[in-house]
Amino acid sequence: MTTQTTATQGGAQAGLRDVVASPSRICFIDGEKGILVYGGYNIHDLAVNSTFEETVYLLWNGRLPKRDELAAFDAQLRAARQLPSGVIDLIKTFPRDVVPMDALRTAFSALAAYDPDRDSQSKEANQRKAVRMTAQCATLVAAIDRVRNGQEPLAPKAELGHAANFLYLLTGQVPKEIVARALDIALILHADHEYNASTFAARVTAGTLADIYGAVTSAIAALSGPLHGGANEEVMKMLLEVETPEKAEAYVESKLAAGEKIMGIGHAVYRTEDPRATHLRRMSEEVGKALGTTRWFDLSHRIEERVIAEMNRRNKAIRANVDFYSASTYYMMGIPIDLYTPIFAISRISGWIAHILEQYEHNKLIRPRSEYIGPVDQTWVPVEQR
Repeated sequence: MTTQTTATQGGAQAGLRDVVASPSRICFIDGEKGILVYGGYNIHDLAVNSTFEETVYLLWNGRLPKRDELAAFDAQLRAARQLPSGVIDLIKTFPRDVVPMDALRTAFSALAAYDPDRDSQSKEANQRKAVRMTAQCATLVAAIDRVRNGQEPLAPKAELGHAANFLYLLTGQVPKEIVARALDIALILHADHEYNASTFAARVTAGTLADIYGAVTSAIAALSGPLHGGANEEVMKMLLEVETPEKAEAYVESKLAAGEKIMGIGHAVYRTEDPRATHLRRMSEEVGKALGTTRWFDLSHRIEERVIAEMNRRNKAIRANVDFYSASTYYMMGIPIDLYTPIFAISRISGWIAHILEQYEHNKLIRPRSEYIGPVDQTWVPVEQR
């Protein structure tokens, strides 16, 4: 019995790590230097100067909008937020203990049935769908949470921006400006990250010329996996377990001594600080001060400092990633922990759509090969003799 091991030239790369799948204009990452760029603009510039709406326009169009273009695009998003009544009725049939990401995957897919451009795959129709999908995704997440808590979904407020409106739909209260801005920055930072698992899933689905809703639904399913989305949920659970900054050092030492991972520390791509963590660290502290307590920021910072000190001692360059400080920031906003990954989807849908539209524009079916490592010369044996 022999084994075939050379089915692909050069051998297979586990997890497709560092394999370039295709060219893209959307996002650039230099993990060694900690650089993240959307459409030519450094994430630090966008986090300080942009809004989520402006960033979405950049991702979809490859350039920043002019003032009138941004106003028109923002107006389109605000006008498209309301959910179809049939989708709300569907959400009400879900069990109260449904996992929010599962509810989001199912309800989002159902949106396709109510889209007026449902049967068109033209470029113009997909652009209109993109606006509706991005606007309604946030409304959908808030509605899922309210319905599972026995409350009726709220109607969107057209006078609020995307981030502020989501927090209103979730809590019933118009958020403080600094809180809304913190979420706005978080949405910018999470908007795209090159060919991550969910984005690649979206492009694979779009490559078959499946409709844009199907491609985004694929991405939502990929994001729901614990090896992709959900890390910030685990970070917050860790913070609740540690409780106070005074317990941070002992916790870190016990985890590292046992060879266990500290959630939210380290990244598969970045070898220096995740540039997104820089801004979320700042927002975690600022939101805490605005709301009257920096407890969760202080605890996070103490854990981060202790881990970095130990990693430096071991000559390992490991820093906080985007999930580490987003956890405490969301928690202080009053967002339920199991909504952290759906909020990731509220942001990342902008990147998914950018990649889907790019895939449609230059489409080629994505069909990689596998490196077969099984036997190739088995002899058939009748079932009675096996």
